Amino acid sequence: MNKEDIIAIVMGGPSAEAEISRMTGNAVAEALRDKDYNVKEIELDPQNISSQLRETGAKIVFNAVHGMYGEDGRLQGILDSLSIPYTGSKVLGSAVAFDKTATKRFLLAEGIQTPECLMYRQNDKPYVEIIQEIFKKFSLPVVIKAAEQGSSIGVSIIHSEDEIAETLKNTFKYSDHILVEKCIKGQELTVALMEDRGNLITMPIILIKPHSGAYDFTSKYTKGATEYLVPAPLDKKITTEVQELAKKTYKILSLSGVARIDIMLGENGQGYVLEANTIPGMTATSLVPRAAAAMGINFSELCEMILENAK
Repeated sequence: MNKEDIIAIVMGGPSAEAEISRMTGNAVAEALRDKDYNVKEIELDPQNISSQLRETGAKIVFNAVHGMYGEDGRLQGILDSLSIPYTGSKVLGSAVAFDKTATKRFLLAEGIQTPECLMYRQNDKPYVEIIQEIFKKFSLPVVIKAAEQGSSIGVSIIHSEDEIAETLKNTFKYSDHILVEKCIKGQELTVALMEDRGNLITMPIILIKPHSGAYDFTSKYTKGATEYLVPAPLDKKITTEVQELAKKTYKILSLSGVARIDIMLGENGQGYVLEANTIPGMTATSLVPRAAAAMGINFSELCEMILENAK
């Protein structure tokens, strides 16, 4: 790769995760400049992204857009049509992983262990019927998730029957599709994977220990609210099983570049895949950089590796 070529760091946009995306984009831009790359930051304007890229003369795109447009396959489709290489997963992998209901169907079809769930679409049926079905299938607590959000936006753990109706109403504001999942008790893990010159690298597992007991938006983005242990203190057998589960999920969902697979390790020692993140946070203290650091890869080196594997 010619370091004189212009690299566009695309970030922001209309997503609910735009501010987190800008944090990622700015951190990546600084890291690549430290490596002497010619970097231009672009604030995503979905209707004008083609002209934005032409104006910068970009030869390659580092996709730092979390959520809508950046993770759902739309930006990837535009870049494919322009024949501009980009980081991360392609159209299909992005679209499937972004939609938690689609991810769930892929996992179930392939026999990947994942929490039992019910799926609903906006205006499918009255809330009273949904609530009846929930209690017929699950005991509390349950997890209610918007299908098309990241950064734990639109995710709630319900401990009381009184909370369900209002939570359903609020969750449908984020997405037309929602999931209601069995709440798995155990240890929350995440596994980052990265392609490097055709090889799939599995990074050390991270054990996530939120002090509140729930890894929600506040626990993710409040300094000191969560403890991260990397490598996770698991025995060798469990470590291997969890990493293999993450690799299998990565391949089934047709992912590429860097991705992160979130897994709940049940009290029975069974791993349950929760979801996949195709544009993980990329500040120096984000989870993928933490895992890379445990391998001796610093943040600038990690950003360069991701860039070099753009397709």
